[in-house]
Amino acid sequence: MPHVDVRHFPAELTEIQKTVLAAEITAAVQKAFGCDPGVVSIALEPVAEADWNERVYGPDIEGRKDLLIKTPNY
Repeated sequence: MPHVDVRHFPAELTEIQKTVLAAEITAAVQKAFGCDPGVVSIALEPVAEADWNERVYGPDIEGRKDLLIKTPNY
């Protein structure tokens, strides 16, 4: 606990970029939840732009509005 899923259009991140991203997300989660950084897990999942509405927007943004803490402007 906690686990963060980041779904995004396909993008090639270097190992350094992944490390920095993980550190920044972990720091934010740790600050918000007051947890140890060792209990945070993070997953990156590329989703093709053509599949975004079906796989992400519909089920997880439109379908779970009550859980969103930030909504997209599209």
